[in-house]
Amino acid sequence: MLKRKSDVFLFYILANIFILAILLGHAFFERKRSQPFLMQRISMILHYQLTDLCLFTDARYTRHPSMADMNTAFQDHPFSFEHFPSGSLVTPPVHIRNNHGLD
Repeated sequence: MLKRKSDVFLFYILANIFILAILLGHAFFERKRSQPFLMQRISMILHYQLTDLCLFTDARYTRHPSMADMNTAFQDHPFSFEHFPSGSLVTPPVHIRNNHGLD
């Protein structure tokens, strides 16, 4: 049936396009279906005045990156290495990067 390599490649591309269409359709319908749940979550966040999402649990400056200052990563020693793996995944907040923490 599929003797040439180009036929196999064409079948592969068409199968991936089909899978991508299914995934996009699923995302579209799931978004509509979960809208009431998301609105409930948003109203809860507004009611309790919750702050940022807690991304990591190991260090205080990675829990709430928007509230971190420039020195918390080096609180043990100015030249110490980052000993929490999540510290290398989170970039400093924009207000620290732009004006070096001076407000």
